[in-house]
Amino acid sequence: MNRTLMERARCMMSTAKLGKEFWAEAVNTACYLINRSPTVSLKLKTPEEVWSGKPANYSFLRIFGCDAYVWVPKEKRTKVDKNSKRCIFLGYETGTKGYRLWDPTARKLIISRYVVFNEDVFQGKTKNEEARKLVIEQEASFDDAVQEENIQNDPQSESEPEFELLHEGTSYGDAISPQPRRAIRPPASAMEEEMESLHKNKTWDLVQLPEGRKAIGCRWIYKLKKDSKGNIERYKARLVIKGYAQKPGIDFDEVFSPVVRMTTIRVVLALAASLDLELEQLDVKTAFLHGDLNEEIYMTQPEGFVEENNRSLVCRLNKSLYGLKQAPRCWYKQFDSFIVSLGFHRCEADHCAYFCDYNDGCFCILLLYVDDMIIAGNSPTYVSTLKAQLAGEFDMKDLGAVNQILGMKVFRDREDRKIWLNQKNYIERVLRRFNMQNAKPVSTPFPVHIKLSSEYSPSTEAEKAAMSRVPYSSAVGSLMFAMVGTRPDIAQALGAVSKYMANPGRVHWDAVKWILRYLKDTSSVSLCYRSMEPDCVGFVDADFVGDRDKRRSTSGNVFIMAGGAVSWESKLQSVVALSTTEAEYISISHACKEAIWLERLLAEFKMKQDTFSMHCDSQSALLLAKNPTFHSRTKHIDVHYHFVRQLVEDGKILLHKVHTSSNPADMLTKPVARDKFNWCKSSIGLEEI
Repeated sequence: MNRTLMERARCMMSTAKLGKEFWAEAVNTACYLINRSPTVSLKLKTPEEVWSGKPANYSFLRIFGCDAYVWVPKEKRTKVDKNSKRCIFLGYETGTKGYRLWDPTARKLIISRYVVFNEDVFQGKTKNEEARKLVIEQEASFDDAVQEENIQNDPQSESEPEFELLHEGTSYGDAISPQPRRAIRPPASAMEEEMESLHKNKTWDLVQLPEGRKAIGCRWIYKLKKDSKGNIERYKARLVIKGYAQKPGIDFDEVFSPVVRMTTIRVVLALAASLDLELEQLDVKTAFLHGDLNEEIYMTQPEGFVEENNRSLVCRLNKSLYGLKQAPRCWYKQFDSFIVSLGFHRCEADHCAYFCDYNDGCFCILLLYVDDMIIAGNSPTYVSTLKAQLAGEFDMKDLGAVNQILGMKVFRDREDRKIWLNQKNYIERVLRRFNMQNAKPVSTPFPVHIKLSSEYSPSTEAEKAAMSRVPYSSAVGSLMFAMVGTRPDIAQALGAVSKYMANPGRVHWDAVKWILRYLKDTSSVSLCYRSMEPDCVGFVDADFVGDRDKRRSTSGNVFIMAGGAVSWESKLQSVVALSTTEAEYISISHACKEAIWLERLLAEFKMKQDTFSMHCDSQSALLLAKNPTFHSRTKHIDVHYHFVRQLVEDGKILLHKVHTSSNPADMLTKPVARDKFNWCKSSIGLEEI
């Protein structure tokens, strides 16, 4: 029955030109129709008739995926609005006489019995979904593997920073089909290369499936590797096990695997600029295949590579495989044990940062983000030796000098000893995705005259329906990656609009578009690290009761190293402060926690900084931290905020008074005027390149 359902569902989706996201609706409708179809086993009666005793009624059946126009009630439309809405027919609602319809505009399911059908027209996939596909004409020469890419000009099309799917839903049969298709067809050598890597690493052994065990399936995934400029670099075929079939406690236990923090990456870049370090990048080929498995897992043989004489055998995995829930953890443990055996020390502040001191004044730092590595060192000899040792243990690809990290572009001037880090390409893709590439630019990320609050959230069903078509959450999430990576200048604005993701209004959406308009004019702004003393300095500020809804204050802090920001935060405080002194004092305590972490990280890099200088523009907050006396106005402050007094007393934190006009953290707590905002940007190392 499962095969029957899936065969009918595939045919229905193919005819209707619907994507895989509708597979559940297609299976549900196929099951509904099977129960109303005559069958020989029931003497040409339908299962519905046998169950209910009534003959099946076919008068209300419609073609799956056809156009459907659903009636809109008067209370949900105005006089000039259309009285119907165009939808896609998906099936029949159980227990009622209604139809299940998909509204592609509002992206929600509608159940209604008042529907007019046009069974000759199928909407199929939207233009945005079709525009995501790459159209490539394969050259006649197989060995050259030179391809030409033709992407449809859709302003909302988006691609991933490094990889892009060749074809959504491409199967092994499609990949090897000789018929021309409107999609990339990877050469067979890509799959053969993957199988060669799997056999080389002795990923599995062919065995008989033990009684009582079930083999997990696998499938081929086809991707396209691109360089930093977006040009096609090579084809990629990857064998992926269907990890969703794994059972906890049987097939896996622990699955967590750490990755290096963005702050650690920026600290290493600041050290490289300050000390003129060598900066190299490596990539591990088929990284997850190097991890050793502790569990006993069986997998079916890969499609297209089933051994003729051993068709009844299955693969018992010796190594982790892409798709396994524990694969990232297995790879990390394997790499960690090897790098530690080379004499490297795993940093306690960041478990994906490793340091090695060679006792002759030379050192190396290694950062790991899944299968991407960054190596920094003051000796080219030791850096080359480390690269050779890694290449001897793992299948590595040497990418040379660092030019791109996690989608962030890196520019370096060794003569002037400067390093720039920006996300221009990513920001431009975000602007195209939300059709803001031609918007009028603005000079600040948030207007000073606007105060957001929940009173701007939609209150009626009509307003909520209108805002449901707005990609608010998607836009905020896209901007979040830019803010976390290289753009502290939009941290406060992004924090303000993030509070209303559950129920955004039109004013909130206008604020998000304002941020996009600001990025339109500043997409090339970069973090710059210079040849300066690698001392870390912090700036702290707070905006008293800036939140109009819950009357909470906003904390902001930024830490500057080698002329550029390495860590920043703009966050709503968890408690309501009763005074500006309390708000600033809480902000100082939050900044001190980050300062302690940075001090530990630098100490493990043998760059110990005994005292961190923190600058605050509130004299009363500084006195409260330096003088642990009892005050009637501060006795309610929670004890865990007073740990800053201990840090000041121990000499780990040195607090300084700074004027508000000279505090760059001011832009992290509230909207500021253009001149002040531009000064704050330049003070933390943000500049145009």
